[in-house]
Amino acid sequence: MTGQEMTTMLQGMVGEEDQVVLSTYLTLAEDAILTRLYPYAKDDEEHVVPKKYHTLQVEIAAFMLNKRGAECEVQHIENGIHRNWGSADVPDDMLSRIVPYVGVIGE
Repeated sequence: MTGQEMTTMLQGMVGEEDQVVLSTYLTLAEDAILTRLYPYAKDDEEHVVPKKYHTLQVEIAAFMLNKRGAECEVQHIENGIHRNWGSADVPDDMLSRIVPYVGVIGE
């Protein structure tokens, strides 16, 4: 999936029109995926999100966008609506779909 296709999909999911905002959240989602995918990567190593995780990248970006404005919210109760973020970051159930890549020590 191309970057434009991911942006279009994300735009359709959240209704956001600002391309800079959409691109920013896709980049944040990319970082979350790459951190989980390559847990022992060195800072100078360059990686890209594999194609099989592109949809997940859009889902994570949509999650982050939908949570915007309520970052770090631990609990919110108003008119019978209860909100409580178990994690201030991307939920583990989303990241658990990523199989980490590891190598052999010394190579």
